[in-house]
Amino acid sequence: MNSAFRNVHLTAASRLINPNPFSSSILHFLPLFSGDAAPRRSNPLRHRIVVSPFYSTSPSSSSSSSFHIPMEGGDDQVPPPPSSQLLEKQFESFRVQLEESAALREQIRAVVMEIESATRLIQANLLLVHQSRPIPEVIEKSKEKINDLKKFYGRLAEILRECPGQYYRYHGDWRSETQAVVSQLAFMHWLETGTLLVHTEAEENLGLNSLEFGLETEDYLTGICFMSNDLPRYVVNRVTAGDYDCPRKVMNFLTDLHAAFRMLNLRNDFLRKKFDSMKYDLRRVEEVYYDVKIRGLISGGDLPGVQGTQGQS
Repeated sequence: MNSAFRNVHLTAASRLINPNPFSSSILHFLPLFSGDAAPRRSNPLRHRIVVSPFYSTSPSSSSSSSFHIPMEGGDDQVPPPPSSQLLEKQFESFRVQLEESAALREQIRAVVMEIESATRLIQANLLLVHQSRPIPEVIEKSKEKINDLKKFYGRLAEILRECPGQYYRYHGDWRSETQAVVSQLAFMHWLETGTLLVHTEAEENLGLNSLEFGLETEDYLTGICFMSNDLPRYVVNRVTAGDYDCPRKVMNFLTDLHAAFRMLNLRNDFLRKKFDSMKYDLRRVEEVYYDVKIRGLISGGDLPGVQGTQGQS
């Protein structure tokens, strides 16, 4: 009687706790574990918790693991590091500098093209000297373009005033044109006076100022070397025209000029190569003079002076 009452009481109590009778019936098939049994050894690998940046560990998240991917433009977007901002700022300043430099070079090249055009016209006029044209007439036409050159170099000086301290950065843009200008100015000066155009006179002809925008020494010397390349041809054409005294004058001039260049300690660069060419120009003029002398086309009174000049070379 007591056992039957106890079974009925347990059954009623279990239904109140778990109203699903099916789940309570399963409990009869589950193994019973005794408290006296030895505890199972825990596997540390099974209980290791791996924390991933993609898992959400907030308390409000569900018990099941889920991926957490930050959305573009959301609150989770990471700002760029300070080094990246510094790098971007630096290259932005570089971009501005390069654009300003390119715009300045375009202005310089526009003026340099006008200088080159005027130089070609002067050279075309000076070529008439080799055709036995009157020297005063040729020089007068060539000098008309010198005023244009002075204006062009004045414009270059104005452009460079906008970027003080940047003269040698852009000097290469007009270097070769300036050397050609000096060559033609020196040739015209020699045709008029028979002497060398000095550095200060070349600056005055071009309206240059040594303090702001001057004529570089190397450009002047290179232009003088270019001028010497025109003298052998001039001598041959003058002798053909009957001027037999011209070789002696040119030979004396080139001998003194070559001796003056020998005073300079020139490096193995473009100027040194042009100076070496002056030696061959002098040799060609000497050959023409010897031919004229041997043929008896000049008087013997010129011989002592010429021999003394050659002894210096």
